[in-house]
Amino acid sequence: MSSQSKVLPIVLVVVIIAIGGFLAYNFLMPAPVEEQPPEQPPQPPPQEQITLKVITRHGADILRKTEEAFLASPIAQKYKIVDIWWLPVGSPLWIDTIKTAGDVDVAWGGGPVLFDTLKREGLLKPLTGDILELINTLPDEISGSPMKRFDEEGNIVWVAAAISSFGFTVNEKFLNTYNLPWPTKWLNLANETYEMFSAGTSSPCVGVADAIRSTSNTRMYQIILQAYGWVEGWKIITLMAANAAIYDQSGLVRDAVMRGDIGVGITIDFYGYTAQLQAPVCTYVLPEDGTIVNGDPIALLSTSNHVEAALAFIEWVLSPEGQKVWLDPDINRLPINPKVFDTPEGQAREDLKQQYELTLEATTIEFSDELAISYENSLMWYFHSTLVEAQDRLREAWRMIVEAKKTGKITAAEFVQLIDELTNPLKLNFTDPLTQTTVSFTLEYAQKINDKLRTDPDFKLQMVRIWRDAATARYEAIIQKLSG
Repeated sequence: MSSQSKVLPIVLVVVIIAIGGFLAYNFLMPAPVEEQPPEQPPQPPPQEQITLKVITRHGADILRKTEEAFLASPIAQKYKIVDIWWLPVGSPLWIDTIKTAGDVDVAWGGGPVLFDTLKREGLLKPLTGDILELINTLPDEISGSPMKRFDEEGNIVWVAAAISSFGFTVNEKFLNTYNLPWPTKWLNLANETYEMFSAGTSSPCVGVADAIRSTSNTRMYQIILQAYGWVEGWKIITLMAANAAIYDQSGLVRDAVMRGDIGVGITIDFYGYTAQLQAPVCTYVLPEDGTIVNGDPIALLSTSNHVEAALAFIEWVLSPEGQKVWLDPDINRLPINPKVFDTPEGQAREDLKQQYELTLEATTIEFSDELAISYENSLMWYFHSTLVEAQDRLREAWRMIVEAKKTGKITAAEFVQLIDELTNPLKLNFTDPLTQTTVSFTLEYAQKINDKLRTDPDFKLQMVRIWRDAATARYEAIIQKLSG
């Protein structure tokens, strides 16, 4: 056997022994344990960032300053509130907007009647929890007007966030320039003297806002109706409109007074205070024949998806910190929480504190929110139909009545009689589309159709046309009578 052939078996044996040893080693030795990463503590789920949805009647100035102050507050940070989505919707659209959206959190501003309507529709959720500690320090009423509303179980469903009175703002320079009387009562705004000025200058002396455009002006018309009664109240409102420029917004009335376009405009109090600050010729007047101190509410809506955050926002608005928004010189609202006057910002507004104290002493009337809400829609649309859409004929008829008295064409008794024909709602006859009978605009009829005007757009348009045409015919009849 050759040496080469001997070496090969030896090599094979060595290789086999080596492989076997390797396999035995790996078989007998335990497998290495795979190294595991250290356990991590469980992570909490990320917290939701909340955008509150707030339906409101407040102006852009209030909303902008509120949003800036609130989102920077510790409360907003605690509840992860990163934004506010404002819904500045006209009051007739609130119910439909809230129900359609289905997730609006808070309602803020617009007056008690509007919020009582939300309550009746089941859209308000009781205010509960820690917020009650603050709310219980606030007054239940001021000058006989409620600052809180309770449900049938005694739960608070809305609370005033500010208070307001209602009156008019006078431009002293305008009145002095034209030697016009200074008004002290609602009744004065129906004065024939103001019509005589308008006739001589082709420029109205008085300013009001359309009832369908302004909740504050609607409130003033309700005050007049409850102070003077249904018939006499409508007489005053009608002659006031005959003397007036009628604006689409209450803020435009204030601006017109400040510019000197008109001599007097009906305004909510904080518009008057702003006019006083920015135009020293202006003065806000509390009517001697009565006003009311209104609580302007804030409430939690039953549609809220963020109840705790919404309650936190409401509590901030009611706190001295949130009430500082009212003290801004461009806003000038009266707070519900007088403790804001103890803050440095409040101590700098001694003028507003004095207005607050005057308001608490104002001559107020006994006012029923329930009565006001029972005819509110009818008031708004009757005003718009008979006094806005037919205003040209109204003003002409009123001008001719005043001129006829001035020239001796009619007696004092005939003057009173013609005013009654011009203004008395019980003498405006029309065909009721529901019964096809002849009716007039009584309080009972206004209450009967109030809800239908809100819920039936076709009926509303039909009534606007009927009232406008009936009013125009009434004014034309007086014009024809005095033209001969």
